[in-house]
Amino acid sequence: MGQFLPADHSRGDANTIGGYMAVHSRPAAFEGKDGASYSVEIVSDESGRDDKPFAAYILFVRWREGDPVAAGHLETDYLAYGDTEADAVAAVGALKLSQVRELLDDLVSKRQELEHQNSAAEQKWWDVMREESEGDA
Repeated sequence: MGQFLPADHSRGDANTIGGYMAVHSRPAAFEGKDGASYSVEIVSDESGRDDKPFAAYILFVRWREGDPVAAGHLETDYLAYGDTEADAVAAVGALKLSQVRELLDDLVSKRQELEHQNSAAEQKWWDVMREESEGDA
């Protein structure tokens, strides 16, 4: 089970994603607009750019309801670049919690739209026609 650790506000600004994780010694978590729970991780990678060789982004791990089992993930594009891995991670870590929540909501919306498009593409033509005619009524 989890362990309670008191917040140490000397470790950073708890209103930023990096500060929150430092202050609370754990990843931040949000409820997505789809009702699922998501934990947040700042991830870095080589960017492929000569001028800023490192980049960082946010990985949102979606958790299944009930048992603590990962049920999927969403990730942003690169959000920051840096000369070092630490520079890129620090730049993403400076994002406000509200900005991170907006990023999550945007990703959930895009995923839901894609799932809707895929399910519509799998529909039979007569079901699509019926839905369109019901929409005109």
